[in-house]
Amino acid sequence: MTSVATRVRHFLSLADLSPAELTAILDDADALKRDPIPHDAPLRGRALAMIFEKPSLRTRLSFDVAMRDLGGHSSYLSPQEVGLGRRESVSDVARVVSRYVDVVVLRTFSHETLEEFAKFSAVPVINGLSDLSHPCQGLADIFTIRERKGRLDRVVAAYVGDGNNVSHSLILAAAKTGMTLRVASPAGFEPLARYRELAEGVARSTGARITYGADPIAAVRDADVVYTDVWTSMGQEQEYERRRRAFQGFQVNRELLANAKADVIVLHDLPAHRGEEITDDVIDGPRSAVFDQAENRLHAQKAVLRWIA
Repeated sequence: MTSVATRVRHFLSLADLSPAELTAILDDADALKRDPIPHDAPLRGRALAMIFEKPSLRTRLSFDVAMRDLGGHSSYLSPQEVGLGRRESVSDVARVVSRYVDVVVLRTFSHETLEEFAKFSAVPVINGLSDLSHPCQGLADIFTIRERKGRLDRVVAAYVGDGNNVSHSLILAAAKTGMTLRVASPAGFEPLARYRELAEGVARSTGARITYGADPIAAVRDADVVYTDVWTSMGQEQEYERRRRAFQGFQVNRELLANAKADVIVLHDLPAHRGEEITDDVIDGPRSAVFDQAENRLHAQKAVLRWIA
């Protein structure tokens, strides 16, 4: 069977959006935050399938509520029900599910699984998280920064921590919006070269400036935004001790924030390992925008659904 991907618009990475499309989605998210339940019910009669290989709080609930508020409905399919790639091939699941629903959110361990599913899906596929990319989180991140700072160009953000899927999406978001982003990661834990290269290509046209290093203090100095994520993500539990040792000195705490601007905001995509990558007094403190950021997953994903469905 031939691929159907050329006929369908997917959202697997922020690389799938042009800078203009990203700005339009952010503008729509802002409108939807002010008017959460549009009177025209733009997704009336539409169905969303959520196929998750990994557990979720924010992704599942926010998409469920988003579809309801936009007039549609959603169905959640657990790993036990689907057995993606084990009980049934990825391509067969994609071909069947896409005959029942109008859009799919797939949360998976491997980005390759996501790409294979999208290749055989007759309806749009949204990346709800993969090992390489978390574009829905990236949208909420950049939306929160714009909301708090009033703009994105000339904003200086620092990302302190693992060069993981969250950092990959943040790098692309920064590149497409003209931000300055400084990434500080321990040696061996930097963002992947393919995402750095993608971001650098876009940054040449937007004026964004993205730098990489291993010094958290240098990254945070005079920053408007400081962002961190867990040191050990789902599926990496066997690496916990090695990662804990490697990331010593990369904790976002009061001492590190003293190097940033006085009105700095702190972001974390959650769940947080309090006492490891971030301290209680920071995540619960006056500079934290973490729970606004979590709320903004809902508004940004509504905008994505209106753009793609």
